[in-house]
Formats: sequence, C-alpha cells, structure tokens
Amino acid sequence: MNTIIDLVVRGGTLVESEWQGLADLFISDGVVAAVVAPNTPPPVGSEEANVIDATGLLVLPGGVDPHCHVGFTSGEYTSLDGYEECTKAAVFGGTTTIVDFAIPRDGEAPLDVARRQRAKADQGVCDSALHAAVVEWDPTVPEQLRTLCEEGIVTVKMFTTYRGESMASTDTILRTMQVLQDVGGMVVIHCEANAIIEEDQRRSADANELDAAHMAQTRSELAEASAVAEILAVAERLDAPVYFVHQSTPKVVDLVAAARRRGVKAYTEAVAHHLVLDDSKYLGEHPERYVCCPPLRSRETVDGLGQYLFNGEITTIGSDHCCYDSVQKTEYKHDVRHMPNGLPGVETRLPVIFSEYVSKKNLSVSQFVKLTASNPARANGIYPRKGALLPGSDADFALWDPTEEWTVRSSDLHMKTDYSPYEGMKLVGRPVTVAVRGQVVVADGILRGGANRGRHVPAGPVDLSIT
Repeated sequence: MNTIIDLVVRGGTLVESEWQGLADLFISDGVVAAVVAPNTPPPVGSEEANVIDATGLLVLPGGVDPHCHVGFTSGEYTSLDGYEECTKAAVFGGTTTIVDFAIPRDGEAPLDVARRQRAKADQGVCDSALHAAVVEWDPTVPEQLRTLCEEGIVTVKMFTTYRGESMASTDTILRTMQVLQDVGGMVVIHCEANAIIEEDQRRSADANELDAAHMAQTRSELAEASAVAEILAVAERLDAPVYFVHQSTPKVVDLVAAARRRGVKAYTEAVAHHLVLDDSKYLGEHPERYVCCPPLRSRETVDGLGQYLFNGEITTIGSDHCCYDSVQKTEYKHDVRHMPNGLPGVETRLPVIFSEYVSKKNLSVSQFVKLTASNPARANGIYPRKGALLPGSDADFALWDPTEEWTVRSSDLHMKTDYSPYEGMKLVGRPVTVAVRGQVVVADGILRGGANRGRHVPAGPVDLSIT
C-alpha cells in the first residue's frame, strides 16, 4: 500500500452487516483505505497519522437514517429544526447520514422543491441524501423525475392519505412507478387508506373522541393494511419496486413479505417508536406528545412487529423524525385531525434500538448494522459510500460502548425540542465517538469542529437485491 494514512482506528471490534471481528481501520483523506489485522503498522510515510484507541468498543459504520423530516411543514405547523440542528442531533446518536424529504405544496414543482432542499445540505454537521415527492400528476412530471434521477435523487415519496395536502391518487402513484422503474428509482410510500381514516375519524367525532387520548382509534390498522394491499397490487402489475415507510403491524409486514416471495421487489421500513412504544402512552399525562401516523399500536402488536427484526422481513429501521415541541403538540390536542403528526427521534433511533433489541433481546450487532446503516444506504442508492466501512467507503464511523448505562433526558439531548418520547427510559449502550468522513465530530459528549461539514450525497440506482 502506497497510500499515506492520516487516521488509524485501532483496537476495536469492527462490525459490518455480514461479519464482525477484531480489526483496525486505515483512513486516508476521509475515506477508508484498508481494513487490516490488529496492530498492523501503517505504511511508510504515515508516521504522523492520528490514532484513535477503540479498545473495548464496537466500531460501527455511521448510521443511515432513511426517514427524516427537516424543517417540515404540514398544515399550519413547521418542525423546528434546520439542517444544522437535525444533523447535530443525528451525530450525537451515531447517525452520520440522514435522508430528508422535499415535499411540494400546492402549485410547487417536485424538481424545484428538491433542488431547493438539496441546497441546504452544506448547512449540516453530517451528510444527507434526499427523497423527492410527487403529489399531483401533470405532463411535466415524467421529465422532472428523469432529471431528478440524473441529479442523484432516485427515491420519490408518495402518500395515500392527507387529502388536500400531500395525498396522491392511485393513478398518480402508478404513473410515477412506471417512470421510476425505467431510470433506477423507486417509490417510497406512506400507506393508510384515506377513505377508511376519514370514516374512523367521523366515528370518533360522533363519540366525542377526537382528542389525543383516542389517537389510536382515529387511524385504524385496517386503514394501513388496505392501502398496503392496493399499492402492492399496483407494484406487482408493473413489476416496479416499492418501499413502504413506517409499517406498524405484523399483518402489513406479512403482506409485503408474501409479495416479495412472489417476486415483487417490495421492502419494509419500521421506525423506532413503533418497535418500542405502545398505545398505553395515549393514557398518560401528555398523550399529544405521542401523536404520530400511523399511531402507536398495542403492546401485543409492538412485540409481534419486533420479532421481524430477527428474520429479515423488516428491511430498514428509520426514525420518522419530526421535531415539533410540546407547545405545537398541545394546541390541538382536543382534535388530532389538526395536530402536527410525528415524533422527534433522529438522535434516539440507534441508542433505543441497540438497547431494546441488541442489549436486551440478543439481536446480533451485525443485524443491527444491516437494519440501521447498510440496508438504508442500499435502498437509497448510496451504498457502499455510506453504510459500510469497506475500502473506498466514506470514513463515517461510530465507536460504541455496548455496556454504558444511561437514562434518556430531553435536557441532555440535542434535538430542537423540549421533550423526548423516550423520556426516563434506561438504556444500555451508546456511541461515544463519531466521525464524518474521517473527522471526529463527537467525542466526550462534545461537538468537535463539525459545523457546516455536510454535503449532499447523490444517489445511484437503488439496490434491488436487498435482503
């Protein structure tokens, strides 16, 4: 090797999605140059390399969060973080790449909105990729989609709910899938059948039960399952890939898994709060703080969903981060139809899943990496630049102490909100050092020289061989 090494990560247990073992990392100019046996000396000319001692720690690829809403406007509310705030929180939680959304509002063109959102990437502490979105079909959309893919934005978010705001018709979804399958892209879809939701909410209104405490009954499991079945049928007819965001029940994961066995290129994302929290939160003092779509489900459903992390039926774990604060969540707590939906979670996604599933339920660390880093990168066309620590990958890594015990306190977190849905939860394991492209941005609980380091990561075709 003739490469000059400027950083060595030595003494840790390196964990990839398919293997783990004692190994050192050689890093040059922000890129992984080599994975070598422990204590291998760096090549001649690298005597000035910095060395990070990872003894006793896990060396993991930086997390890739496939589902973050940054400065997201829905109805009359806009979430409170920009790229700097969101990505600062991300790196403290071990995530080094976020995937944001560019969702058009009435009269806006998908291409214009995506370019405007993409331009914010350099405000971040870490890197970001982007999902475009289509709401209404018009004759310009196919060329916009082709241009987006040429510019490295290959995933397109669509909604089957939120009538009058972001909901797309089935015909628009079908046409978008048709265009994307020809250019290496994929529809990323929020599935809840809007007609069923409106009926759920009508019944709740008749019973005077539209408040946050009754959130679970206003968006039923049936609504999710019905929409998933319809979109799977469209994807199967077209032989087009489709990625379902925040699937919240075993039934809908089973629908996707059965379609995949028939040859449909269909993928399931779960999010941390559906894997950990249950609908008992709606019975507590602040039910409005847990209003999200789909809503939190029963403990039986949560436990059943979690089992799919072990058998590969869930493809990725995201956060569905929406950084609203308690004031925004309170104003319409009497009527969830007007509340801002979503929970802050970009910082807590990895620690909560590591603690609840790796530390407590023996999920393998390699499977954890697959679900939270490598598969999200593959699904978004940015692997192995992101989601891996292989030669040629960006040197994004997190050193984890798998034994550290700590308690979630919103006052200790870095998200731009005043609460956490995991407040008071006792966790085991957390990242202690985090680097983005070879530069340490978090160490000893402090942000170190990471401001405005972010870049937009252009995507190639999505990896349809994800397992």
